[in-house]
Amino acid sequence: MTVAEPLLRALARMRGLLLDDTVLVRAVASGRQKGRQPRWRRVELRYVDLKAGRRLQLTAYDDTQAHTSNHEPGEPARDAVDALLDEPFGNWHIETTTETHQLRVTKKLEAMVHTTSRSAAAPTDGGPAGPDPEAAEAVRSHDRRKPRLLPEDHPVLRAVGIADPDGRVKPSRQAKYRQVEEFLRSLGPAVDDAMSSGRLRTPTAEEPLRVVDLGCGNAYLTFAAHAYLTEVRGLPVHLVGVDVKAQSREHNSAVAEDLGISGSATFVQGDIATAEVPEPPDVVLALHACDTATDDALARAVEWQAPLVLAAPCCHHDVAAQLRRTPTPAPYSLLTRHGILRERFADTLTDAVRAGVLRLVGYRVDVIEFVESKHTPRNTLLRAVRTGAPPSDRARAEYDDLTRTWGVHPALAERLHDRLA
Repeated sequence: MTVAEPLLRALARMRGLLLDDTVLVRAVASGRQKGRQPRWRRVELRYVDLKAGRRLQLTAYDDTQAHTSNHEPGEPARDAVDALLDEPFGNWHIETTTETHQLRVTKKLEAMVHTTSRSAAAPTDGGPAGPDPEAAEAVRSHDRRKPRLLPEDHPVLRAVGIADPDGRVKPSRQAKYRQVEEFLRSLGPAVDDAMSSGRLRTPTAEEPLRVVDLGCGNAYLTFAAHAYLTEVRGLPVHLVGVDVKAQSREHNSAVAEDLGISGSATFVQGDIATAEVPEPPDVVLALHACDTATDDALARAVEWQAPLVLAAPCCHHDVAAQLRRTPTPAPYSLLTRHGILRERFADTLTDAVRAGVLRLVGYRVDVIEFVESKHTPRNTLLRAVRTGAPPSDRARAEYDDLTRTWGVHPALAERLHDRLA
């Protein structure tokens, strides 16, 4: 049940939970309020037991790194919590031993609070959730493993072959599991930020969040995103996966049926550029689409005017081939003299011009690393939020100078030629 109430009253109630070391499991602050920017991109809170005693541990993330601090119970912890509550965060996610509270700040600076019991356990037969006699317990160990957004025994992970029938991640699929986790850690804040800024509408049961995954393949990230948004975040979602292969549609549809989510996760066969979906999406995903298929997906998202786009590009053959055919401008010959350096530079240049094109057609773009390179070399994520703002003269000049200097013709710019003109 979601209830609107005055923001200060809601935050005061959340403050009591944050300061109760007997019930708080974990809390996360993220996003921003309309027209205001918090100091940190994201802050996580939990209590840990150190040699010196119990402490409130805060891990604050800026754009490049994490900053961890520990605060004694009493006045130090109260001061730390009050300072965070004063920050204009747009979302608070608070887990206690018995409940989960999701607080979202509206444009009118009211609080929309959604509270659910943590006693709802996922059934084994795909049916409705049933009661779990044990409430969640907070982990106080300082040297703990990072909490998982989807536990190893989650039905989705078993269904897509990442975990074995006993709910253990297969040794050969550890890298895939890490990709799933880190992608979800990027997806959550992106959705929070887009909603808190008003760029992404708040979904309802009648109008669920519409998500389209273009080039979904075997859809392990697709199913993970559906599970995270619906189960962890409690959002009503309808997801459509698109792939050119009939085998992918048939396989993924069967998995959705087995998971009991075929009503909210459907799959269609078709080309990225022309596939039909029921309605224009709110969120477009393009995860490891090969080469210019990523450009097709980004262009389709722009045509739909999708409020939020997350794309993890795969290979970058198109620009690499153009660099081989075009004389290298002075004084950059050392960048392309050796094949391996030319290929790596082509990757960087491709995603730089993609970000540049998206800015020219009304998107705010961040290019981030969503998983460590030791787990996959394809670890770049383009996160774009539609603002509809016209491009600045500087942005257009930067893009024109870059493409002219290197003599490249980006595929995305060709797909969006009319809009760029």
